[in-house]
Amino acid sequence: MKGIKDAPAHVEESKKAFAAVGCKMVAHYFVMGEYDAVAIVEAPSDEVLMTHMAGVGARGEIRTTTLRAFPTEEFAEMVKKLP
Repeated sequence: MKGIKDAPAHVEESKKAFAAVGCKMVAHYFVMGEYDAVAIVEAPSDEVLMTHMAGVGARGEIRTTTLRAFPTEEFAEMVKKLP
């Protein structure tokens, strides 16, 4: 991967960029497999995060996949509403 030695510094830059739009990077991991890294981010809304990530993707430096996660307790409340 091009620029891999700079990856740890980019994580710190990303934390600051998320904070600038009201988000918080809770955790970041470098992973083996289909993806190179996983970041867990809290955002004030899906719209705020999506707007930020669209801007990141538009620069063409990285490709992102965004997954909306639901805490188990929140998911449990959702499934209680099923018929």
